[in-house]
Amino acid sequence: MSGHYWISAPHRRERDRLRAGLELPPLLASVDAHRRLRGPYTAAGTLLRLVAPDALRADPALARRHYIELQQSTPELAPLVPPIVRRLEQQSAVGEVSRYPARLHSLRVAHGLVDFLLSALAAADGAGPRTLVVENVQHADVTDQEFLAAALRRIPPELLTLVVCSATGELLDPPGTPSVSLPAALAAHATRLTGRPEPDAAADAAADADAAQPHAQDPAGLLRAARSFVDGDGVDDDPRTVAAYEGLTPAERAALHDRRAAELAERAEEREPSLRLGALPYHLMRGSDPDGAGVEALRQALLRCKYLGFYHAAVELGDEGRRSVDPARRPELWWIFIRETGVCLAAAGRPDESAVLQQEARTASLDPAHHMKLAYEIGMLYARHYPEERRDPVLARAWVNTAIAIADLLPDPKERSFYSVFNRNGLALVEVRDGRPEEALRLLDEGIERLDRELGLGERTWHRVGLRYNRAQVNAMSGRLEDALEDYAEIMDADDDFADHFFNRGNILRKLGRLEEAIADYERALGLEPPFPEAYYNRGDARLERGDAQGALADFDRTLELEPAHLEALVNRGGLLADLGETKAALADAAAGLALAPDHAHLLCLRGRLLAEDGRAEEAAAALAAALRSDPKLAEAWAVKGELAYLNGDLSAAAGDFDRAVELSDRAEFRFNRAMVHEAAGRFRQAAADFDAVLVATGDPDALSHRDSCRTAADRAGA
Repeated sequence: MSGHYWISAPHRRERDRLRAGLELPPLLASVDAHRRLRGPYTAAGTLLRLVAPDALRADPALARRHYIELQQSTPELAPLVPPIVRRLEQQSAVGEVSRYPARLHSLRVAHGLVDFLLSALAAADGAGPRTLVVENVQHADVTDQEFLAAALRRIPPELLTLVVCSATGELLDPPGTPSVSLPAALAAHATRLTGRPEPDAAADAAADADAAQPHAQDPAGLLRAARSFVDGDGVDDDPRTVAAYEGLTPAERAALHDRRAAELAERAEEREPSLRLGALPYHLMRGSDPDGAGVEALRQALLRCKYLGFYHAAVELGDEGRRSVDPARRPELWWIFIRETGVCLAAAGRPDESAVLQQEARTASLDPAHHMKLAYEIGMLYARHYPEERRDPVLARAWVNTAIAIADLLPDPKERSFYSVFNRNGLALVEVRDGRPEEALRLLDEGIERLDRELGLGERTWHRVGLRYNRAQVNAMSGRLEDALEDYAEIMDADDDFADHFFNRGNILRKLGRLEEAIADYERALGLEPPFPEAYYNRGDARLERGDAQGALADFDRTLELEPAHLEALVNRGGLLADLGETKAALADAAAGLALAPDHAHLLCLRGRLLAEDGRAEEAAAALAAALRSDPKLAEAWAVKGELAYLNGDLSAAAGDFDRAVELSDRAEFRFNRAMVHEAAGRFRQAAADFDAVLVATGDPDALSHRDSCRTAADRAGA
């Protein structure tokens, strides 16, 4: 066997036995993915701490290309790469943050890490194939699941063989809408080996577990085993070690956790900050001060994970904090945990769970400010977080109106101004989604004017920029492109290091036909964010429109490398490959797209075109018929159908098909082909008229030659 492997067995020792039976390349690293160790990117970060320093020294350009994903996944690498600059954040008050990463940001980070590894491994001359072993994947954070799914698909096993190890229970996708499926990636790209406890090993384990009970004759051995479990941060699945730990008294366990927490706190402060998102809060919550140091560690880890967009991890931390804090005794701390957890659930694509927490918070609190914020968040569930079919602008407006009504009664004038405007900003989103952009613009304009009038310079800077950003979005959506560009000019004067600004402005510039500027903005966006397919796709479209076929092809290739199911990239790359004469590759793209969307009219049309060019007329006709059933107004399908009829000698059908194509889209190539049909049928004046229209539009010398010959033929025939 060769390729990547998935080993599943009940305990690590059985998985080790199975792995020992494989013929694998030399070991690059063996890492543990258990999220209890370091939270997000536990496995990826451990690997990067081992390989990145040498790779960065060997190729400093890697630091410039991957500075964002390296330090967000592995903060220990921050001194080795350029800093992440957030100019607007630096200008704002401490703790004032109103912009958090998109849900797919962590998947983009994962792809950036795969890019880094591919470059680093390829540059390691003479190293040859290597092996990466990843243990405890059943306990991996979503970020590591994304990283492993991307690595399994994108890293060739002859460069790096992945051995993914998990327990025998079903490996599940995270709740909500997963960005990518690790179980599906394993099924597609790895050979699975499954093991069970060997009979003698199971008996030994049971005997050892009995011997490890509190009444055992060796209390010193019991303590050593328990200490080993705690010093391993609680991830050891050996039944003997677990039993030894559980056999301690609560005070003995707490003392071991305190000792380990003190050691980790020192390491986190000096050189390993990632411990603050995993092992450190784990031990503090099980030590002698869970209500103090423990919940404070959870709070800090929750806010850090939210700030970085690690929403599933933030939810776990928040849930533990919420369950550990008494709302009657410590209401403000409890409020932080329940509210932030609800917000992160919504951001993670888990709106139903968020709604449950919002209801719990509303039931437990009498604080008007809390109810204001909860009303806003519930309104956003109905406006943006629920699936499209469950969104409800009426309910969204009702909840946001409640938030506005409470905000207008706040006693502090500056808080009243800010939250009144903030909540009306949310109402503007509701109005946009309900098809009322003019009302949305009115709300945004009033909010901008009020903040400028009632707050001091530099106060709530994030929100001032956010209002203008939303106004730019509404202007762009409603066709006010120049107004949107003016908004972006003002926004980017204060906030010029946010990828979305450049991406969105690039889209506007492209609509205005300013392709060079659009491409420059897409490139700037790609430099400010780990790789994301939308920017590559849009840049490819702009390059194609500009006539840069090879540049467009490279961008579509990159889009599909990152997101193989990107349907429009398959359509565009397939069409471009067809134009370049790469029929086999174009057919493969059409097939891949149709596997995702069997009724996709453009893909069916592309397939029909390619089959016709390949001489498979009957299959081509079937594909074109299916395309037109899906979209009767698809001009290109009528045109290809006309070409097929022309090749079959049916000039009458061909003329009718081209008439329909020209009626739907008066393109020069359709008129040229219709003219060829008219010429073949002896309708010379009609042919000459079409050739003349083509000549005016394109200056095509072939159209000139055919027009003149048709005019001559028409004059001779007197037709």
